[in-house]
Amino acid sequence: MAQTVKIISDSTCDLSKELVEKYDITILPLHILLGEDEYRDGVDITPEEIFRWSDENKTTPKTSAPSLTEAMEVMQPFVEEGREIICFSISDSMSTSGNVMRLAAEELEASDKVTIINSANLSTGIGLQVIQAAILASEGKTAAEITTAIEAIRPKVRASFVVDTLTYLHRGGRCGAVAALAGGMLKLHPRIVVVDGAMDASKKYRGKLSSVILSYTRDMEEDLKNAVPDRVFITHSGCDREIVEAVRSYLESLGIFDEILETRAGGVVSSHCGPGTLGVLFIAK
Repeated sequence: MAQTVKIISDSTCDLSKELVEKYDITILPLHILLGEDEYRDGVDITPEEIFRWSDENKTTPKTSAPSLTEAMEVMQPFVEEGREIICFSISDSMSTSGNVMRLAAEELEASDKVTIINSANLSTGIGLQVIQAAILASEGKTAAEITTAIEAIRPKVRASFVVDTLTYLHRGGRCGAVAALAGGMLKLHPRIVVVDGAMDASKKYRGKLSSVILSYTRDMEEDLKNAVPDRVFITHSGCDREIVEAVRSYLESLGIFDEILETRAGGVVSSHCGPGTLGVLFIAK
């Protein structure tokens, strides 16, 4: 039996260790810079440590792509096995991660074996694509077949989230629409939506975060009813258990999804969105 295609993703896919192991996915960490100190996302820094540092220093961390050497080290064993590789990166408009992977494949003289997919997304908006690719790989599909399938579902990925505080997005400058909301910074909880690989603010909610998050989830009911039923993600950067469980109960009550997966946002996404962020992410039919 031929070796299956190897799936690699950068760490912004926000998949739990359990899911990474279950689907045999290899993770390439991005970097998080707290002042002069540099850490690897998901390896030697936690979101809690990032939030603490941000509060103490009244600033948000910077994030950067993996180094070329790191990308080469992750790919090399699979190149040596002669396997085809598919690498997923966070949206090209948010990081050069995908380009680093491309250069690593060139350095390893394996460009013909390595396919780089720009997820045009972030967090489990990437994770949904990565899991689908891993399932197809386990079924023995070729890299070309998997790439075609992912390109078909990529525009159907629905990634959105509500933030507790606008401070992180505003400081980070990653979402232009947030600057316009900065005046009402403390009271507003905008719904941030990923469109064509970039973040944009859509509906704005006011009030307590617990009721805001439930309103946000209920507002998606029609879209959720037209979702691919395989799985839905509740992805958050550290929310009260009651809030997460209320969202889970609501999703269960719809009776649509085979799997309701909860995962914590990693360091990079947490750095840009701040604590108390929660999103419901799925693939539309």
